[in-house]
Amino acid sequence: MITCIFGLTACGSEEVLSDYEAQKVADAKELASDTIIPLLEKYAVPGGDDLSEYTAEEVAYIIANDHGVVTEGYAFLGAVDSFRSGLESVGKIVAIGDADAVIDDDQIIVHVQIQGSGKDAEAEVIFSNDRFLVLESAALNPISGMGELMGNAALNTLIGMGTVFIVLILISIIISCFKVIPKLQETFSKKKKEEVQNTGINNSVAQVVDYEETEDLSDDLELVAVLAAAIAAYEGAASTDGFVVRSIHKVNRARR
Repeated sequence: MITCIFGLTACGSEEVLSDYEAQKVADAKELASDTIIPLLEKYAVPGGDDLSEYTAEEVAYIIANDHGVVTEGYAFLGAVDSFRSGLESVGKIVAIGDADAVIDDDQIIVHVQIQGSGKDAEAEVIFSNDRFLVLESAALNPISGMGELMGNAALNTLIGMGTVFIVLILISIIISCFKVIPKLQETFSKKKKEEVQNTGINNSVAQVVDYEETEDLSDDLELVAVLAAAIAAYEGAASTDGFVVRSIHKVNRARR
C-alpha cells in the first residue's frame, strides 16, 4: 500500500525542468506568440503575401532570411493552409492570449489562446526540442461555444433518429407486402394454368382442322360421281363429260 501511494504521488507531480529546458520552453512560447502567429496570419489572410509560386526550399529561405524563423518549407506552407481555413470562422485575430508549452520527447508543443472577431481559437505551434527551435508545424483550431456544440449535438441526434425511423418505416412496408405477395403469386399461377389449357385446346383444334383440311377424298368414286353430276346439273350440261374432280375437301361449318 505504501509503495502504491508513493507511486501515485509520483504520477501526479509535475515534471521538473532543468534550467536549460525551462529556457527553451520560455523561448518557444515567446517565439510562438510574438512571431509565428502574426507571421502566419499575415500569409493566411485574403490578399496577403502569396507563397504558392515558391518551392519549399525557397519558402524556408524567405522565412528565415526575412523573419528570422528557422522552418521547413512544407511545414510552413501547411501551417498557412491551416490558419487560412481556421480564420474563415475565427475572423480577424483581435488578441493573442496566454501560452502554455510542454516538452514531448524531441518536440516542444506550444498552445496559445487566440481571441478572434468571430470566435475564439487555440493555436498549436510545434518546435524541435533544441536551441534552434525549428518550426515543424502549426495549426489554428477554432473553439466552438456551448450553444454551437449543443446545436451540433441536436442536429446529429435528429439525423440519427430520423434515419432509424425511416428504416423502420421501410421495414414495416416490406413486411406488409408479404401478405400481398402470395395473392399475386396465386393470381399469376391461375393465369398461367389458363394459358396452358387454352394453348392445349387450340393446338388440338388446329390438329383436327389440319387433318380435316388435308384429308384427300378424291379416291371416293361415288362421291366424285355425285359431285360431277351436281356440277353438270348446275351448269346445265347434258352429261358429265369434260368435268374432272381433282381434289375434295370438307368444309368446317363450325368455324364460320
